[in-house]
Amino acid sequence: MAPALRFSTGPGRWVLAATVLGSALASIDATVVGIALPAIGRDFGVGLAALQWVVTAYTLTLAGLLLVAGSLGDRYGRKRYFLIGVVWFALASALCGLAPNAPTLIAARALQGVGAALLTPGSLAILEASFVPEDRGRAIGAWSGLSGVATAVGPFLGGWLVQAVSWRLIFAINLPVAVLVVVLALRHVPESRDPGTVGARIDIVGGLLVTLGLVGLTYGLIEGPSSGWRSGSVLTALVGGVLLLVAFVRWEAATPAPMLPLSLFAARQFTATNVVTFVMYGALGGVLFLLPIQLQQVSGYSALQAGISLLPLTLMMLALSARSGALAARIGPRLQMSVGPCLVGLGIGLLAAVNGSGSYVTEVLPAVLVLGLGLAATVAPLTSTALSSAPAAHAGMASAVNNDVARAASLIAVAVLPALAGITGSAYLHPAEFSAGFHRASLISAALCVLSGLLAAALIRNPVRAKATEAEEAAPQHSCGLDAPPRHQGG
Repeated sequence: MAPALRFSTGPGRWVLAATVLGSALASIDATVVGIALPAIGRDFGVGLAALQWVVTAYTLTLAGLLLVAGSLGDRYGRKRYFLIGVVWFALASALCGLAPNAPTLIAARALQGVGAALLTPGSLAILEASFVPEDRGRAIGAWSGLSGVATAVGPFLGGWLVQAVSWRLIFAINLPVAVLVVVLALRHVPESRDPGTVGARIDIVGGLLVTLGLVGLTYGLIEGPSSGWRSGSVLTALVGGVLLLVAFVRWEAATPAPMLPLSLFAARQFTATNVVTFVMYGALGGVLFLLPIQLQQVSGYSALQAGISLLPLTLMMLALSARSGALAARIGPRLQMSVGPCLVGLGIGLLAAVNGSGSYVTEVLPAVLVLGLGLAATVAPLTSTALSSAPAAHAGMASAVNNDVARAASLIAVAVLPALAGITGSAYLHPAEFSAGFHRASLISAALCVLSGLLAAALIRNPVRAKATEAEEAAPQHSCGLDAPPRHQGG
């Protein structure tokens, strides 16, 4: 069915509302859980490894199944799988909120990730498939801005719920939102499919191989410091995870319908962009996992104060990303992709000074402002480069791969950075010990961000003629934000 919706009409606005609220479920949840980690740890009496699993269990299933879920929606109906994902996410959220212990919560978080993988690709794909081409940019721009506002509100709301009532409410709040999304989608969202996928095979094997491989690798990295790197279970998990990931690559190269076309990486610019993405987002994800704990356990912030501490970062991204994308379209992405990560590294390095001895304005805000400036400079050109360096027919897949690379990098960093920084066991309950580890982790992450900037300077090339087009200037509409959904092609 040809796209028929107009942005200025009632039906178009209802579709926009449904997709914004649906994607907000996944993006807000990913940010507010970090604020709740100290409360979860105290409630269940668990160490840092369990808190790492609370975060990584969600990211594991989301990253592993994202591309497969997008293919399912393209073939069998984007609205159908969007709705399945929303309902699945809501049920898993209820289980998270009712979890009697840490293992149940971790399992429920993994189920949440499955739901997020099902709903995330459909959100943007529905917009692209539903709106007429001349209104598609406006619709996606509005989706991007409203999603950014929702992401900004998330930590504030989550921090207030944790402080005023209980961490369990950060999951319960998903339920009424999910009901509203289902009602809106059933009444207003048109169904769409990609005709090119008719008869195509879904790469379920590839999805299972990469997910199980990441599970094994993550288990080994998280449990290694406490169980011992020579432990049988740790060695089995690490070796098994690596072998499964190697098998995934071999399978993708051999199967006729891969979830990850390896031919994309034949383009040097695409490969370089994803290398920069992996290093920078890994460093960022690792330190942002530890920062809410540092603020609450060491600096004495309440959950609400910790939740809003990074709000200026989100506001800067909203205010500057469009300008950053337009600048990169005029001068090429290399300068911003080189300088931006170095600014991110400087901001993270400034976070190393956070130890509770100063105020928010003197201790945290300068780091947040520099970090926000660096991200605003980097994210739009990075994502637009990932799209433009792949063939036009694979632009949606290129964006999805770049997004998944960022998630996988964050997943691995959350597993390995605490151990590298000497933060293990119950260290987060001992302010001086955790603060020393956070200082080391910040410096490690800062160095990695600077490295990603140097890699960009060495590997990224500007187009021979950087001509600004409407699509390029709207680059932040397709940007891979801290937890933005990937872009898939409409059909």
